[in-house]
Amino acid sequence: MLGKSFATPLLTFNSASCFSSPGCDSVSTTAYTLVGYVNCSSSITFNVTRGSWTSNYPSKKWTLHSTVTDNIVLTEEEKKTWNDSRQALSALKFSPDEEDKILGKAFGHIHSPYWYEERKKEVPRLEVVNEILDYLRSLSLTDDDLTKLVKKFPEVLGCSLEDEMKTNVEILAKQWGIEGKTLRNLLLRNPKVLGYNVDCKGDCVAKCTRCWARF
Repeated sequence: MLGKSFATPLLTFNSASCFSSPGCDSVSTTAYTLVGYVNCSSSITFNVTRGSWTSNYPSKKWTLHSTVTDNIVLTEEEKKTWNDSRQALSALKFSPDEEDKILGKAFGHIHSPYWYEERKKEVPRLEVVNEILDYLRSLSLTDDDLTKLVKKFPEVLGCSLEDEMKTNVEILAKQWGIEGKTLRNLLLRNPKVLGYNVDCKGDCVAKCTRCWARF
């Protein structure tokens, strides 16, 4: 899913797709490639070539403009919570855009087929992300291992630690004797096993991305 680093392309606006705000002059029908900053009558300012958060309103909503994510609208308090959660990923050396995409996919803000329609949008919290990462480190995964695992399976940060991850690690140990170094190698190869919560036992329930039948 996140096997490649995410380049930051220039953002191109035209009259049909440009966002609007009070006092913002309309864009002509000719498409423009904008480099630098857009300022619409001092209402909203943001860096076009690199997604960022800014607002000159005493506003209650913020929009995450990123070249690799959908626009994610948050309150000011939620924005702070989101940015705090990004700190948990800093040791894994992701770019800011990668961090936003990882959190967006893990917590339902960016569509992921992994969740089907079951994942409700949730603002990631630092303590939750840290708890997941600390548990994975307890399974003998290094930060380099975690970088590979989270790139491959960003949704892991949105899985239930108690009901899915810990339960599944116990199942792997008890039923297949998979633990220690063997478990580490398995998780790097197939990290989705941490989120399995269905066993169709051959009678398909159409939740293949989370089914033990894939193991």
